[in-house]
Amino acid sequence: MTDTRQIDGVTDAAAARAAAARLAARHGVPALERARLAATLGARLRQCLAEGGTWRLTLGVRGADSGGGALHAVLEPPPNASSAGEGTRWETTVPLPAADRPGGTGDSDSDSDSDSDMVPGDDPAALSQALMSADADTALVLDRLAEQEALVAFHRDELHQTNQGVLALHAELDAAGRAQREAFAAERRARNEAENARRRLTFLADASAVLNTSLNHGEIVRRLPELLVPRYAAEVGIWLFDEEDDPHHPMTRPAATVRAARTGRPQYAADHPGGLRGVDDLPPSVLHPDRPLLCVPLLTHRAPLGVLTLSPPGERWDPDDAVMLIELTRRAGIAIDNARRFEHNRDIAETLQRALLTELPTTPGLSLAARYLPATHGMNIGGDWYDAFHRPDGSLITVIGDVTGHGLHAAVMMSQLRTALRAYAVDDGSPGRLLTRLHKFLHRLQPNLYATAVIARFHPDEPTLTWAAAGHPPPVLRLPDGRVRTLDAKPGAMLGIPLEQEIADHTEQVAPGSTLTLYTDGLVERRAEGIDPGIERLSAALGSFGPAELDTDLEGAADRILKPLLSDSERDDDVCLLLCHLQG
Repeated sequence: MTDTRQIDGVTDAAAARAAAARLAARHGVPALERARLAATLGARLRQCLAEGGTWRLTLGVRGADSGGGALHAVLEPPPNASSAGEGTRWETTVPLPAADRPGGTGDSDSDSDSDSDMVPGDDPAALSQALMSADADTALVLDRLAEQEALVAFHRDELHQTNQGVLALHAELDAAGRAQREAFAAERRARNEAENARRRLTFLADASAVLNTSLNHGEIVRRLPELLVPRYAAEVGIWLFDEEDDPHHPMTRPAATVRAARTGRPQYAADHPGGLRGVDDLPPSVLHPDRPLLCVPLLTHRAPLGVLTLSPPGERWDPDDAVMLIELTRRAGIAIDNARRFEHNRDIAETLQRALLTELPTTPGLSLAARYLPATHGMNIGGDWYDAFHRPDGSLITVIGDVTGHGLHAAVMMSQLRTALRAYAVDDGSPGRLLTRLHKFLHRLQPNLYATAVIARFHPDEPTLTWAAAGHPPPVLRLPDGRVRTLDAKPGAMLGIPLEQEIADHTEQVAPGSTLTLYTDGLVERRAEGIDPGIERLSAALGSFGPAELDTDLEGAADRILKPLLSDSERDDDVCLLLCHLQG
């Protein structure tokens, strides 16, 4: 019978040692020999564990049937161990007692019975034998104690190794715990830094959007402190160079503000260094010695506009917050500069437009009233225009139009169209022929610019109205009885498009008391509705007047038409209105 075990740890070693002891006891090996086997095997197993690897122990009994039996133990090293020094093969043999051998001379029952029948005190030999037996028992007890001591020593060593392993495990767990806590702390710091960076970027984007939505520089200057106080600044001061102070009460400014204006670099005035990137440190301000000041110039592409002076919400700024404030100030400077340039161009365009609008002529039997309202949002002025003038034959030409595009360029093109129309009208030409010539003129002059227009001609000796349209909203005619008609006969295409066209004339019979209304799309068009509902509202407003109202107060009628029609308008486009009323 053979028992083979793989040993790579303390538990395997203890189980192998116990198996060897049980096998020796089962085959009657004396206690002393068993103790020696256990001690020798235990020592070898401890050495194997120290060397490491997986060892193989083979236990077996050989020759028990032939009478020369012995317990044989072999301990083999790992396959990859060297053949010399560590990792050598070990084996031992323990002879079995005679009782386990065939024909052995162990104690028999008869001997025991005979010995038990003897009285030790009656025979000296028996007494000696008893003493010897007692000595043998004592020696056996001592051997067993030695065996137990060896076992205790082995277990103590195993316990020591276990304790060392537990201590090492606790040390590793403690180190792992510290490393994990440090990792968690680093992660929290990184998360907080990322959240703060996201908060700053979000604020910078939102604040920039707020500043850039307005094209009024005064509105931007008003909104800037509202954005910064109290989150990023306790106080905000804005100094614009071209806005003079009250000469009777001149303002004294901190030295850091003046230095920022002169150098164009941010300045930090405090009793401690700011340590801010790109910012010069200065001593504390004499005017404000109790708080730090951050003075940032409002820079543009051309020249500085002014200086933004801030005081921190606490003792000092976070360096990253200061960088964000400097960037916001740069964007605010650009927004203010853009708003000022827009206001300048708008004022020029509006002034030019109003200068080019015609003073309406006086015609017997015909009243004229005109209104022009510039857009209130954006750079949407300069394209709408009206005109009225007499021709050499005594007829009256009225015109209203809209040049595509906005701003100064549209106003200049409008003036060129107006001049060209007056020049063409010197020759005898109907409204349709005049628009056709304007179409060719605009296409050659500005191929990428277009316009719409309506021309109406009144003749004092004829009860006929001649009109023509080119891509423009249709005229609206109010009859003397209060009925309103939209003159939607087929119009021509827009002026200036790459298309050869001959714009046709249309005629209408008009009687005294009739009113012709010419207008631009800014009066009737809405993004959400289109143009048709606006024309219907215009027709309803015209139909609500009595004949006497239009005869006596055409100017007031023009105002009363504008008020309801513009009540829902965002005024993002110019508005022109021209009323032509035949006296009743």
